[in-house]
Amino acid sequence: MKKIEAIIRSSKFDDVKDALAAIHVDFFTFMEVKGFGKQKGEQVVYRGAVYDVGYIARMKLDIYSKDDDCEEIVNIIMDSAKTGEIGDGKVIVTDISEMWSVRLGTKNESAL
Repeated sequence: MKKIEAIIRSSKFDDVKDALAAIHVDFFTFMEVKGFGKQKGEQVVYRGAVYDVGYIARMKLDIYSKDDDCEEIVNIIMDSAKTGEIGDGKVIVTDISEMWSVRLGTKNESAL
């Protein structure tokens, strides 16, 4: 089993969500996160004045998958989140040794 963490632009969240739904990834968690990277923060224009926000707003997705499905999920995220600009995000894949379903008490892939 794998845990896929994706940090993407907030503006691409709906595209990624729809692309994942198309391959039947029906459950994942997400949250709004802030970071600091090569982009050095975003600038916002308000009433003609430019303000440096100082951070980059992003969405973080956590997806749990079977080993066989991991590469397809990563490719879908990469394709649907890409703009070609600095700050498109990162995808991190880690191994999971155990997972349990709280409701059913099942373990590992049965818990997915």
